[in-house]
This record gives sequence, C-alpha cells and structure tokens, in this order.
Amino acid sequence: MLWTVFRDLPFEKRLEQVATAGYRNVELVGEYENWTEAELLSANAKRKKLGITFDCTAGLKHGLCNPAEREDLLAELRRAVPAMEKLECPAMILLSGNIVPAMSMEAQQQSCIEGLRAAALLVEGKKINGKPVRLLLENIDPEENPRYFLTSVARGFEIVKAVRHPQVQFLYDFFHAQVAEGNLIEKLEKNIQHVGLVHVADVPGRHEPGTGEINYHNIFRKLADLNYTGMVAMEFLPSGDPVRQLREAREMALQTGSGISGE
Repeated sequence: MLWTVFRDLPFEKRLEQVATAGYRNVELVGEYENWTEAELLSANAKRKKLGITFDCTAGLKHGLCNPAEREDLLAELRRAVPAMEKLECPAMILLSGNIVPAMSMEAQQQSCIEGLRAAALLVEGKKINGKPVRLLLENIDPEENPRYFLTSVARGFEIVKAVRHPQVQFLYDFFHAQVAEGNLIEKLEKNIQHVGLVHVADVPGRHEPGTGEINYHNIFRKLADLNYTGMVAMEFLPSGDPVRQLREAREMALQTGSGISGE
C-alpha cells in the first residue's frame, strides 16, 4: 500500500524502492487522479519495467451509507474506470462513509447494500488485464475515525453477503479490526469466501507485523489453511528502514503462509 512508504520520493522512485524490497504488486490510493497523460504513460512504463502490477486502488471521496451521496459515488466510479484500465488495475476500494445522524444503523446498512449493488452494475462483466473488476468494501476502526459507519467486520460481511454479487468482496483490514473488536481469526474462518483482500499492520502504532499484539504468524498460517489466494497488502508505517522491514514482512508472510501472494 504505497501511501505508507517512501512518501518523500517521486512516484517512480517509490516504485523502485518497493521493487528493491522484493514486491511485485502495489496498491494505490488515487495518486494518478491529477496526472497528465504523459505522467500516466511514464508511470505505467516504469512499473512494467520493474515487473510491478497495480492490483488495487482507492481514493473515491463519497461513501455508501448515505443515499444522498450515491449518484456522486457512482459518477466517481465511472470516471475512475478509464484510469484503472490504463493502469491495468482491476480492483477499487469503496468506503461506507461517515454515519448519517438522522438515519438508523439498519437504514445505513441497507444503503450500503443498495449502493454496492448499483456500483456492481457499472462494472458487471468488465475485466481489466484479464481479471474481473472487483469492488472491495473496507472497515475502518472508530479510533481513527469516530464518525465512520463501518467499524465492524461482522457487519461488513453481512453487507457483502446481502449484495450477492461475485464482483463485490470484503477488504479485511486486520489492523482496524483489532482496534475495533478483535476476534480476527474466527471471523476470517467464517467468511473466507467473501474476502477479496487483506491489509496488514500491527497494533498499536500501525507498524510492521511482529511489533504489537496481533499474532501475524497465526493469521498467515490460517490464510494458507483456508486456501486464500488473494493479495496480502502491507499497509504499515515502518518503524525503521522501510526496505528492510518490507522485505522481512514479506518473508514472514511467505514462510508462515506458504502460497500467499505478498504485495
């Protein structure tokens, strides 16, 4: 997850550092939004030269839980798809947005379901770089954003199950889930078929795995046991040398969870 590392370097230099750490997949947060066509072509050429794939992006400004934002959200998604196609990036992260005070939690959950169904129609059957375009719903913990609606992983899985669309999945962020409610592995076991991506950082501090209270050795082993075939995205703030700690985190994931792909 590129926003966490090498932020003082130009974009293409950041990709070089990620490649040096042994990674071949990078997750974006809309860095390309204001690029010129020449900048986009240059970034694309650079990542291809490095053997890097942009497997997922984020950056949409509107959320799902407020029905009043739905048309703006769908318009954002429509505008994002051409850039995703140019970058060969087949997945987009969607957020619930903040709680709407005048609405019940149930009504906001239903709005998330309806919004995801509408978004799924925009990408239904579409492929990028040979892969189906996927929409990934993400949880955020209430300490990071006390106003955020989807703090519960359990509720997130309920929403994705209710949408019932193969191109809509859940982004299980272990860092946010541990802060919000814990019980990470049981929820993973019960819902693995709906997990499209996982994010990795330790608690507290959002640093590399092994620095806090989450037992990532057990999580990586469980992902392998459950035959998880998606990406494992490192979204941590390195507490020391970023290249070394990215490399060590990747090695931990691969050694304890044989067959997992590391971003």
